[in-house]
Amino acid sequence: MFYRFSIIFFLFFFNALGLQAQSGIISGEVRDGDSNDPIPFATVKVLDLGIGTTTDVEGSYKLENVPPGVYDIEASFLGYTQEVIYEVQVQSSRPVQVDFKLFEKASDLDEVVVKASAFRESKESPLSLRTIGVTEIKRSPGGNRDISRVVQSLPGVASTSTFRNDLIIRGGAPNENRFFLDDVEVPNINHFATQGATGGPAGIINVDFIREVDFYSGAFPANRGNALSSVLNFKQKNGRDDRLGATATVGASDVGISLEGPIGDKTTFIASARRSYLQFLFSVLGLPFLPTYNDFQTKIRYRPDSKNEFYFTGIGAIDNFRLNLAANETAEQRFTLDNIPVNEQWTYTNGLVYKRYQEQGFWTFVLSRNMLNNSAIKYLNNDESNSDNLILNYRSREIENKFRVENVTRWQNWKFSGGAGYQFVRYTNNTFNRLFLPTGQETIDYQTRVDFHKYALFGQLSRSFLSASLTASAGFRIDGNSFSDEMANPLPQFSPRLSLSYLFAADWKLNFNTGIYYQLPPYTALGYQVNGEFINRQNGIGYVRADHVVTGLEYSTSFKSRITLEAYYKRYRNYPFSIRNQVAIANFGNDFGVVGTEPLTPTGEGRAYGVELLYQQRLYRGFYGVLAYTLGWTEFQDAKGEFIPTTWDSRHILTTTLGKKFNGDWEVGVRWRFQTGLPYTPFDARSNERPRWDLNGGGVRNFALLNTLRTGPSNILDIRVDKKWFFSSWSLNVYADVQNILGSAIDLPGLVLEYEENPDGSLGDPIILNPQAPYEQQEYEVQEVPTGGGSLLPIIGIVITI
Repeated sequence: MFYRFSIIFFLFFFNALGLQAQSGIISGEVRDGDSNDPIPFATVKVLDLGIGTTTDVEGSYKLENVPPGVYDIEASFLGYTQEVIYEVQVQSSRPVQVDFKLFEKASDLDEVVVKASAFRESKESPLSLRTIGVTEIKRSPGGNRDISRVVQSLPGVASTSTFRNDLIIRGGAPNENRFFLDDVEVPNINHFATQGATGGPAGIINVDFIREVDFYSGAFPANRGNALSSVLNFKQKNGRDDRLGATATVGASDVGISLEGPIGDKTTFIASARRSYLQFLFSVLGLPFLPTYNDFQTKIRYRPDSKNEFYFTGIGAIDNFRLNLAANETAEQRFTLDNIPVNEQWTYTNGLVYKRYQEQGFWTFVLSRNMLNNSAIKYLNNDESNSDNLILNYRSREIENKFRVENVTRWQNWKFSGGAGYQFVRYTNNTFNRLFLPTGQETIDYQTRVDFHKYALFGQLSRSFLSASLTASAGFRIDGNSFSDEMANPLPQFSPRLSLSYLFAADWKLNFNTGIYYQLPPYTALGYQVNGEFINRQNGIGYVRADHVVTGLEYSTSFKSRITLEAYYKRYRNYPFSIRNQVAIANFGNDFGVVGTEPLTPTGEGRAYGVELLYQQRLYRGFYGVLAYTLGWTEFQDAKGEFIPTTWDSRHILTTTLGKKFNGDWEVGVRWRFQTGLPYTPFDARSNERPRWDLNGGGVRNFALLNTLRTGPSNILDIRVDKKWFFSSWSLNVYADVQNILGSAIDLPGLVLEYEENPDGSLGDPIILNPQAPYEQQEYEVQEVPTGGGSLLPIIGIVITI
C-alpha cells in the first residue's frame, strides 16, 4: 500500500513542477547530399506548428521558442528533393540537432511533382526496409529500450523465448543477421551471446546514442555482406556542440549515464556506461543464477571542414554469469543449477571512419577491430573440489581486423556505389567437454588456432526511368577467404541482386527484388579440430548460400501511414549439417552456449517462404500504431532428405501496437503479440539413465524424431505509460512498462529430476528407480516441466536529461 501511495505522490509532485516547463530549440544544418556543401536559404519548417525559418550562408538554422513535444521537421530548397524527419522529440533541457541531406533533382524530374513519402525509400531496397526512429524505440511497449525487442513488432520476426533477443527473420536462424553501427560492423549486439549464433537476453547498444535504425529483412545492399536474413544499420547521433550535457537512466535491469558535449570548435563526443543490478534482484527472488553485465559506448566526431569528416565509434561489454548454489529448494532450481555453466564473456568493437566529400559523391574509409572472449566451466554437481568432476572447460577468442573502402557517385538520375573490403581473422579455442550421446560417451579435448584472410568486392548501379515512376537497381558482390582452397576463389561466391519499383498509380507501388547471398559459417565450426586436423575443412565446409525472391505491393495514405503486402521465398544450400545429431545446425542456437563445435558437412538444404501484411501509422493527431501479420513456413531436410519444419517454423504471427499521446505530456502504448507454437524435438527415452544424466545435466533430445512436436501458442500483452516533465535546464521521463501481463510463455518442455522429500518439507536426494543396480545401470525418476519463463514483469523507469 505504501508503495502505491509513494508512486501517486511522486507523479503528482512532478506534475505540479511541470507547470514550470520552458520552450525548446531546434537547430542543425541543411547540406547537399553528394558534395556535403551547405545549402543557404533553404526552408526548414516544423510541420505540426506551422513555423519555420531559412538557413544562413553556412547552411545552418535555428528555431527557438518551440514548445516541448514531438514534431515532424521538413527541409526544402528549389531544385532539390525535400526531406522530412519524423517524430523529433523537442525538450527544453537541451537543443535538438536535426541535420538534413538534400539531393539535387535529375533533369527529367523538373516538371514532375514527386510527393515525399512518410517512410524511408531506397532504390537499392525498395521493399523489406523499415526505418525505426529513436522515439519509436524508446516508447515501444515491452521494448525495454532495446532494438532487438522493438523489431518484434514488425512482420516476419518470430520469438523463441520471452526473455531472449534472438532475431528470427523470415525463418532464418539467429546467426544470419548482421549489424552495423555508423558503417562499422558489430558482430553481436547482445549480452551473454550464444557464440556462433548471436542473440542473448539483453542488448548492448544504448538507445540514447541512436538517431534511427534501418532494418532490412531482404533486398540487402551490396556493401552489406555476410547476411542471409537481415541487416540492421544503426545511425548514431552526434554529441551536442553547445555545452556539456548528461542523461541518467534507471531501467528494468540496469542503471546508466551518458555524457556528451563539445571538445573544441570542431569536435564533439558522446559516451556512456551502464551496469546491471540483476544479480541483486535475482538473489532476492531466489533464482539459481546471478547475471551481471556492464557495457560502454562512445562516439567522437571531428569535422575540420565541409569536405572532410572523421569519427571514432567504440562499444564493448563485460558479462559474468555465476550460480546461486543456495537456491536449490525446488526441482526447477536444481535443474537450472545442473545445466548452466559458470560463464564469463567480454567483447568490444572499435572503428575509425573517414568520409571525403566531392562534388558528385563521397568516399568512405572504415578501419575497425572487434574481439570476443568467451569462457565457460562446469563441474558435476557443481563440485569443484575434485578435478574428475570437470565436465566442461571452454575458452575461445574471435578477433577480426577490418578495412573497407566505399565510393558513392551520383550523376543526374544515375547512382553508382562500389568498394572493396579486407579482413584478417584469428580464432582460438581450447575445449574440454564430456558428453553422453545416444551413441555413447564422447570426450572432446582439443586446442586450435586458425589465422586467415577474407576479401570482398562489391558494386551497385541504380537509375530512375519514366519520370521517376520506375526505379531499377542492379548490384553484385564476391567474397573469398584463405581458410580453404575451395573458398579462396571468390568467383563461386558471385552474388548478384536486382531490385525494381514501379509507381503504377497515385500512391500505389509494385516492388520486386531477387538476389543470391552468401555467408561464412561461424568460426566455431571452421576451427573445430580432431587430432590436429580441421575436420570441417576436410569435409568441404564452405559458404552458405541463400537465394531470395521477394515481391510486394505498397499503398501510401494521405495521413502518414502505409499498407504493404509482401511475399518471400528463400532457398538455402550448403548449410552446415551435424554429423553427430544428423540435423542442420539451423535448429540450434536458442540458448546460452556455443554452436558449431562438432563435425559438420555442407549438405544441409532448406527453404523459407510466406506472406507478410503490414499497416504502419506514424504519429498523426496523437495516434500511432503497427499491425503486422505473417504466415510463414521454414523447412530443412532431415537425415533422410525430407523437408521437415525447423525450430523457427512459427507459421502464424500477429502483432498489434497502438499508442496515444495525451495532453500534459502523457503517453500510453499497448502491444499484443500472438504466435502459434514452435516445433521441438522430444527427449530420448534413455535420458534418465544416471551416467548419461550426470554428464549432460539433463535430458538428451531424440533427433530421430526431429521437430515432431509443437509448443502451445503464446499471447503476450505489454502496456506502457509515460509521463514527461520539461524544466528550464533539465527534463524528466518516468515510465511504467508492464510486460507479459497474461503471463504467457513459449512452453518448451524440459526434463527435471524427482526428489525425495525430507521430514521438514525440503528436497532430499534424487529418486533412483533401481538403487540396487550398479551405477552404470541406474535410472533417475524424471518429469517434464515447461521452461518458457512466462512471468509478468512490471518495470518502473526513470530518465533524467540535463
